[in-house]
Amino acid sequence: MLKRPVRLGLGVRLRNYFLAGILITAPVSLTVYIAWLFISWVDQAVLPMVPPEYNPERYLPFSIPGIGLIIVLLVLTTIGAVTAGLFGRLTRQLMESILNRLPIIRSIYSAIKQIVETVLANQSSAFRDSVLVEFPRAGAWTLGFVTGTTPPEVATAIGGDALTIFVPTTPNPTSGYLIFVPRRDVIYLDMSVEDGIKLVVSGGIVAPGKAVAKPKPSA
Repeated sequence: MLKRPVRLGLGVRLRNYFLAGILITAPVSLTVYIAWLFISWVDQAVLPMVPPEYNPERYLPFSIPGIGLIIVLLVLTTIGAVTAGLFGRLTRQLMESILNRLPIIRSIYSAIKQIVETVLANQSSAFRDSVLVEFPRAGAWTLGFVTGTTPPEVATAIGGDALTIFVPTTPNPTSGYLIFVPRRDVIYLDMSVEDGIKLVVSGGIVAPGKAVAKPKPSA
């Protein structure tokens, strides 16, 4: 005997349509809103520094969002083109020499320079693997990213070969903890760094389709 299909009531169908609408529009709306906030913030910070005679909005009856961002991109591109030459390299070396002579400023400058070169220029193996480590206590596992081998001083102090691991916080992965873990206590995952960051940002809601432990690389 065939069962008659169950028909959903009008209220249930409207609720399902409403939830489907949220799932479709929420990511797009939030992305556009965040982009708009960023563009507005750049415009408010940059446009006051532009001389009035060079501000396009002075000659237009309406404002154009994004002019400040375009100016920043043009300025950064121009600086990059200028510093690529001999005079630019000499100027940069002079500035670095001055900054490196200042007791406190040189430490801040060195740290920021290394971070920027790592993220933009990809000159090191930052965030090269997704791993599991016991943190903040034994028996509790958390997701971390291998940033490199541990400095010899630290490795000697903890008694053996170790890895430098960054443990991000949820939902803001730009903050977190820097920990040093013996290599034998690290479980490598067959998960890309991008999927790992998605997992952290979503609080575990957006999980990759496959995340299995893979053999530990040899020292």
